[in-house]
Amino acid sequence: MPRSQRSPLLLAGLLATAGVAHFAVPRQFDATVPRSLPGTPRTWTYASGVAELALAAGLASPRTRKAAALAAAAFFVGVFPANVKMAVDWRHRPTPQKAAAFGRLPLQIPLVLWARGVAKNAEGRA
Repeated sequence: MPRSQRSPLLLAGLLATAGVAHFAVPRQFDATVPRSLPGTPRTWTYASGVAELALAAGLASPRTRKAAALAAAAFFVGVFPANVKMAVDWRHRPTPQKAAAFGRLPLQIPLVLWARGVAKNAEGRA
């Protein structure tokens, strides 16, 4: 299978894994929900898990791939404040944890670009 055909499935796998994690270990995600959001952190944790699972399903199907990839790019931008909150909250933790939290911040850029690339490669395909 050519790389361009594997790429959407790899992105779908990443999103599906993250989505399942939101239900398997929700407490770690609850802690990253910005306090300014209405409702409970658990509601946002579950909602983002559902969104990730839906995006994964959309990416897996060639018919919905372009729309799902564009939505995934927007999703990666939308969850950035949670990553910032995590980095701020973890700034006094041991170095490996602090490095992981701060390391997640620049990783959003390649995720957004990956999703946009999947959308671009899906153009003209149905």
